[in-house]
Amino acid sequence: MHQHVQPLNSASHSPVSQDAYIKAFRWMLLARIAEEKFATLYRGGKIFGGVFVSRGQEAVSASIGVSLRSTDLFAPLIRDQAGRLAFGESLLDATRTYLGSRLGPMRGREGNVHRGRPREGCFSMISHLGAMISVVTGALMARKMKGITDCVGATCLGEGGTSTGAFHEAMNLAAVQKSPLVMVVANNQYAYSTPNEYQFACRDLADRAVGYGIEGYSMDGTDLSECLGVVGNAVQRAREGHGPQLIVASLLRLSGHGEHDDASYIDPDLKASHVGRDCLKVAEDHLLANNWADETLLLEWRREAVQKVEETVAMVQREPAPNPDEEDWTALATRHLVEGYAEE
Repeated sequence: MHQHVQPLNSASHSPVSQDAYIKAFRWMLLARIAEEKFATLYRGGKIFGGVFVSRGQEAVSASIGVSLRSTDLFAPLIRDQAGRLAFGESLLDATRTYLGSRLGPMRGREGNVHRGRPREGCFSMISHLGAMISVVTGALMARKMKGITDCVGATCLGEGGTSTGAFHEAMNLAAVQKSPLVMVVANNQYAYSTPNEYQFACRDLADRAVGYGIEGYSMDGTDLSECLGVVGNAVQRAREGHGPQLIVASLLRLSGHGEHDDASYIDPDLKASHVGRDCLKVAEDHLLANNWADETLLLEWRREAVQKVEETVAMVQREPAPNPDEEDWTALATRHLVEGYAEE
């Protein structure tokens, strides 16, 4: 039988080093500034489709990206810009996809959240309702069949997605296969506009882990130190052969479901509560309190991030969009299978 680990608190893991904390913080900062720019471009009519920002969830996401190795697998979702960047996605890839550049990884032919580089271990999102759990589990099974070991796969989900059949079926499969899967659930209190009390009746979603025979953890998603410690521990446990790990992070989405949503349904008391803290501000305060940075250095990091974002956007805005009359719309991964007519 699998051991069930009770939810951890911040004292249950090793202290996080200064270098690791700063590294994760800077990915959070870059993600926040990049998404603020994307939101501005969306409101200005420069981006089509949806823009879903991760404001308030960057600490959880960045912790995943920095805890994985480049040889691991990651299936990020709509609020994982920080984790994407930390895992290796370039800001250029993200910007090109949002602005529909022909030079982007999806060649301007796909929605801006459905981007990735599967051959490099970063999967393109199919759906944010649990679909990626089975994809990562299947990829881990394939690697095992090829004799590839020491590999961890991670994906994310909102608490609303844990009510789907895809979540249950995939978690059950991963548990039976003892897959080195790390499943991170961001409980941001609302499934779009549906509050927790109308979603599930259990005390803590981490309690569901025991039903699958896997290890489960709860953590404060507003605290970068705790996120780095708990996620890092879970990734290591999975790598050592302890099977799937379920992490549930408590936080609050500090924005609407997307830029089209004003989030007027969010309870003001939640905004004023502990879960309503801005993880970026909490991290900044931690840096200052520990003398790991001062106000001048924080401003310098912000200026560097803003400059990088502005330069990247300016460059991509000069790049071509796909020409529908000339584009080869064959799926990129299967182009070699296309049957064509012989040239005369």
